[in-house]
Amino acid sequence: MSNPRYQSPKGVHDILPDDHLYFSFIKKVVRHHCRRAGFRRISTPIFEDVEVFKRSIGESSDIVEKEMFLFESKSGKKYALKPEGTAGVVRAYLEHGLSNLPKPVEFYYIEPHFRYNRPQKGRYRQFHQFGFEVLGESDPAIDAQVIYISHRINYDLGIADRLTLQLNTIGSSEDRKQYREDLVNYYTGKERSLCEDCKRRMYENPMRLLDCKEEDCQILASMAPKLESVLSEESKEHFSLLQEYLTELGVKYELNPTLVRGLDYYTHTVFEFWSKKEGSQNATGGGGRYDGLVELMGGESTPAIGYAAGMERIVEYMKEAGIRPPNKDKVEVFVAQLGLVAKKKSLSLINELRNLGINTVGAIGKSSMKGQMGLADKLNAKYSLILGQIEVQEGTIILRNMEKGSQEIVPYEGIVEKMKTLLGEKKLSSKKLWEE
Repeated sequence: MSNPRYQSPKGVHDILPDDHLYFSFIKKVVRHHCRRAGFRRISTPIFEDVEVFKRSIGESSDIVEKEMFLFESKSGKKYALKPEGTAGVVRAYLEHGLSNLPKPVEFYYIEPHFRYNRPQKGRYRQFHQFGFEVLGESDPAIDAQVIYISHRINYDLGIADRLTLQLNTIGSSEDRKQYREDLVNYYTGKERSLCEDCKRRMYENPMRLLDCKEEDCQILASMAPKLESVLSEESKEHFSLLQEYLTELGVKYELNPTLVRGLDYYTHTVFEFWSKKEGSQNATGGGGRYDGLVELMGGESTPAIGYAAGMERIVEYMKEAGIRPPNKDKVEVFVAQLGLVAKKKSLSLINELRNLGINTVGAIGKSSMKGQMGLADKLNAKYSLILGQIEVQEGTIILRNMEKGSQEIVPYEGIVEKMKTLLGEKKLSSKKLWEE
């Protein structure tokens, strides 16, 4: 096959029907757990004022410095395609007075995001994330619940056994102020062993030195001072209680003192789900507490915690695990017809079956019965209903079980009820979709 004239841009990809089965299943699992926990869905715009991200994520972060898609409106206003979800949710929380809702305020989202980075396995320039945010509560029990829901989603998607939960605390902003000084003192004189990014990070955001993926930087990070030595008693107690709650919930975790996350707004709890094979190189998602972000963006001091996961990466793990999501698009009934009179009757039959909730296909444009039945085979239809001029005259229809290869002639008048019985009484015709 020759290369098509037009192709999708580098780093973005089409989600084809087979992959949409995975995405739909992930969305269903996420919605199920979030609704059960009292979360309400929120959607924020694809693009925001660039200052929303600079203010929240931090101007020294890799995302702001190198990975945002920026554009300018005709009026000269600068915008960015959203690289992550939390900043937009907090902006909406403040803009629409959602802080007046009973606390904690719980949101979830399922959205596309954009980052201008080097495309590679599991990392794209347009990618999809689901996430959830809890605002207005500082209790470590909330942290444990967010982590548990994240873990449970992984479990229900069949990938939990392929992941490890990495857990750390980065303390309060006051704790980190002293720790940053300790890190700069430790790395001073060692600049020659640092990668170019870490040479810059050393003075702009020294904690990011700890999670660099370059081998030499990782060696230095393993010997760096530990944040634990400057944590306040309050920060230690928060982290200790979180671990007790996770143990109570049966969630296994690994303490990881080098885990800091890549965004400036995090405080206290940080966590990620890492591949057991590839470690942080192929993490599915992560999150943490961001108690100062709402205030940073102009609101009142508001404790908060969130989590986000990459759906493309989850799909990759589900495929590796041999997990095939349920296919609700499967054709249940194929209606074949021959002759003008039969075609007219089949049109109303097809729509009546569809209105019952039965996935029904009819090859109305095809004249050959052989061609129609060949299509029914390709679609893996469970049953075929065959209607020709003779059947119309006699008031019958041919019912063929495609899986068994058997068929019978049945009265046309009772075929709808018969299909309901064969396919199960779960099909409800009287209810409108919004009533279900």
